[in-house]
Amino acid sequence: MKVEVKSKKGLRTVLSVIVDKKSIQTKMEEKLGELQKEVALKGFRPGKVPPAVIKSQFGKSIYGEVVDKILRETSSKAINEKKLKVAGQPKIDLKQFGEGKDLNYELQIDCLPSVTLKSFDKFKATNFKVKIEDKIIEEKLKEIVNQNKQFEDKNENEKAINGDQVIFDYSASVDGNKFEGSEGKGVQLELGKDLFLKGFDQQLVGVKKGEQKTLDAVLPANHPKKELANKKTKFECKILNVKKPKASKIDDEFAKLMGAKDIKDLKSLIEKQISSQYLQALNSITKKEILDQIEKNHQVDLPQNLIDQEILTMTQNLKPEEKEKNKSNNEKLAKSRIKLGLLLNEYGEKNNLKVSDDEVRAEIQKQIKGMPGQEKMVLEYYQKNPSASQSLKGSLYEEKIIELIKSKINLSTKEINSKEAEKIISEFNKPDIVKSDKSKTTSTAINKSKTKKISKK
Repeated sequence: MKVEVKSKKGLRTVLSVIVDKKSIQTKMEEKLGELQKEVALKGFRPGKVPPAVIKSQFGKSIYGEVVDKILRETSSKAINEKKLKVAGQPKIDLKQFGEGKDLNYELQIDCLPSVTLKSFDKFKATNFKVKIEDKIIEEKLKEIVNQNKQFEDKNENEKAINGDQVIFDYSASVDGNKFEGSEGKGVQLELGKDLFLKGFDQQLVGVKKGEQKTLDAVLPANHPKKELANKKTKFECKILNVKKPKASKIDDEFAKLMGAKDIKDLKSLIEKQISSQYLQALNSITKKEILDQIEKNHQVDLPQNLIDQEILTMTQNLKPEEKEKNKSNNEKLAKSRIKLGLLLNEYGEKNNLKVSDDEVRAEIQKQIKGMPGQEKMVLEYYQKNPSASQSLKGSLYEEKIIELIKSKINLSTKEINSKEAEKIISEFNKPDIVKSDKSKTTSTAINKSKTKKISKK
């Protein structure tokens, strides 16, 4: 293989690559040998078809397959030989090809710009600590109690009222006809919350255990079966039981039911949970402070193809009119993301930061623990989507970089209460496309520094 730099203009480099015909012929013979073991043709024993016969029948497709493989291998070698950092997807322009000929092609490459990092010593940012008031903890505790409400049987002659739990079987019909999902057994419904169908539970107010009750309700507009959407439906209900709320004592026993050691431990866990929720949002603000200063203090020439690719990724789920409306903002955000991604990646490489597979697995396990009842779904998502794991790895890499930067800058600590935290977060979340997205999407730009697959013009 022979590689030469044909031209270099700005961030674009064009390489001329020549693969001699002898190398191609060797690859062809290797492929023919592989096929000889597999191909079965009439008149020949399995594995005994002469290479010449195979070539006469499959020569064009074999050549095409061999050339594709050679292009992938040699283009990567050419890029590595010239020590180029590829931005986006290189393009191949075939100049000469065909059996018995050298393979000659040009490789058009948009390169990542060289990045010179400036010192972060003079950067400033605020690290928040949130003091959760006792009142907030007590309110959350009451909410937990309400969510985990216990019920006890009412007397058989007592009627159901709002706040009670009614357990019932039902059989539903539309215009006298049954449908899939028209029966339910042992349904539990807390009256007054309107969680089943609109107005349904209020029709159960006044029922008693053992009673039969006919109810009317309208099926939802988003019903899985379109023909049943917004249909008036009759429900024949058998009341199995009526229960009233049981007074819950907020004590050590209740705390143990919630997985805590005692009530003191439960309150401590609640405080940590609330504080963590605030800090997650506040850390985004701190991160944006840092990223704004990094971006402001560095100039980087960006390849247009990388900007275009980023915009395409950002807007792939938007309608054409939405893309056009936010065209200017989208381009601004794309440039910001790529620029910051390149700068952060350079800093990470300079400091030998890496994310191990064990760290990725640990983060996935953390997500699984945070989604009880959906563990299998989360695990399958990452197993079936390798790109999701790669994206997660990029996010963890970015977090490491930010944490290292925090240790190098003038980071002041400010203690605030929950009311102050909510005000700061609310101000930060005011509509501003560029502002709101910058602090959480740079990892996609970081991944742009990886060599992508090669495409032919």
